[in-house]
Amino acid sequence: MSDTVRGKALIELITRCLREGAPIQIDGLGKFELDHDEVVFQPNNRIRVFLAYAKEDRAAVKQLYDDLQKAGFEPWMDVAKLMPGQNWPRAIQQAIDVTDFILVNFSHRSVGKRGHFQCELRHALEIAERMPLDEIFLVPLRLSECDVPNEIARTTQYIDLFPDYESGFKALTNMMTTQALKRSKKNSRKPKRRIL
Repeated sequence: MSDTVRGKALIELITRCLREGAPIQIDGLGKFELDHDEVVFQPNNRIRVFLAYAKEDRAAVKQLYDDLQKAGFEPWMDVAKLMPGQNWPRAIQQAIDVTDFILVNFSHRSVGKRGHFQCELRHALEIAERMPLDEIFLVPLRLSECDVPNEIARTTQYIDLFPDYESGFKALTNMMTTQALKRSKKNSRKPKRRIL
């Protein structure tokens, strides 16, 4: 089956689902809608934020997730985004790969802990190595008094969400908004490539 035939079949399926009232959303990227019988994709222009944390810090990170949503961001947290039966290690890796920022939440409970939090952190550090040096991607957050791992603390400034959560949250959202705007301006200056 050629790519053209597959593409037409996909558009027909999307159109049929939309006419039947079924929403079609691509998590964090946008949604398909019908506009006068024409299928259009409405991109989600919200800033995507991945939340890495140890399970012992879930309640504090859930508050951060909720506050980011209310502030107009598109946060990704495993307990809110993973579906039953989903390959969770792969879903987490994919979410990290497409995020605009990864917020690594450290606490006295997480810094010395072994487990999947450390895997997420290593994957995020690997992605961060591919970013331009002047771009902010990995943002360490301290939920409580603790030492940020040396590999991160040597080069990256952290934000404290304690004892004054509101002040830390405001600094975080201001930084992400400013950085996203800066990236947007930088990308708009690049020449557009024509696709024939």
